[in-house]
Amino acid sequence: MKTLKEFNVTKKRVLVRVDFNVPLDDQGNILDDFRIKEAIPTIKYLLAKKAKIILMSHLGEPGGEIVPNLTMDRVQKKLIELLELVEHIDVSVTKTPDCIGYEIEKYSFGLAPNEILLLENLRFHKEETENNQEFAKSLSRLGDIYINDAFGVCHRAHASIVGVPAFLEGGIGFLVEKEIKNLQVLLQNPKKPMIAIIGGKKVETKARLINKLSENADFILVGDLIKGEIEAKNMLFKYPEKIIGPVDAVIYEGKAPDIGPKTIELFKDKIKKAKTIFWNGPLGFVEKEEYVKGTLEIAKAITKARAFRVAGGGETVEFLIKTGLFSKFNHVSTGGGAMLAYLSGEELPGLEALRQKD
Repeated sequence: MKTLKEFNVTKKRVLVRVDFNVPLDDQGNILDDFRIKEAIPTIKYLLAKKAKIILMSHLGEPGGEIVPNLTMDRVQKKLIELLELVEHIDVSVTKTPDCIGYEIEKYSFGLAPNEILLLENLRFHKEETENNQEFAKSLSRLGDIYINDAFGVCHRAHASIVGVPAFLEGGIGFLVEKEIKNLQVLLQNPKKPMIAIIGGKKVETKARLINKLSENADFILVGDLIKGEIEAKNMLFKYPEKIIGPVDAVIYEGKAPDIGPKTIELFKDKIKKAKTIFWNGPLGFVEKEEYVKGTLEIAKAITKARAFRVAGGGETVEFLIKTGLFSKFNHVSTGGGAMLAYLSGEELPGLEALRQKD
């Protein structure tokens, strides 16, 4: 796969697939701008090289319909804010009324170097998720070079991810490059001992992950919900001896909304000795303040360990931001499903589409 720096982007129209699918409140206000911030290094590089920048992303699940609260208006405002107030870059960011069509093509050809065009929500067209080839071709007409900087959707075979590379030469941006570099550490010769902490629920989606990581990890520490599902479904793993579940829990109405003090100490002991740590998923019902203790204690223990620390997943990222621990990790992935798929050893369609061009 080619990387961004391998292209001559000066005065070229660079069509960048970013992941601006940020969490919103009921009024459509942005709750967390993490994913927008992570795209800034690629955007800054393109501005420095005097490229003509066209950004495209989806937002939410509009199902092929125009949903007013899911327009890219607030994303445009946040992007301008981050570029001007944080990066001190005075730049024009124009949002288009659609993402394809003759008028949008005119916009793209009219761009001057160092100008940014932000396309309207890709998923206002059902053809995006259907990977419709005509839709992909229409998008490709907006650029001279395609850059995928949307790691969080690389596991989706959508038009802007796998369709456009069939019509344009392309490569990966700095964010995708960074994600691959950091996640590969977990898969190839990580410093030992290596610990993986898997919380949340839906063990079916994490079974392959547990199996793959256990090839390198010394221990897989799992939350109560994951442990319960493993036992209830009598699931078999390659290295069951490496999987350690809670030994006690906070019990409320027959459920275990948090791990108990003995489990906290057991997990902290393993974490303290680790040189590589991966964390995905809270260990309790962290949406309720009274059940935050276990997850918070483990998160703090991870940040104190003299280890390479990686975390990812929507709830995990949200928790790290909320508790102010985000910056204490070496890498926090923008991908949820994409990260799990990559670490499980699956091929990501978005990356394969670019490898096929080599």
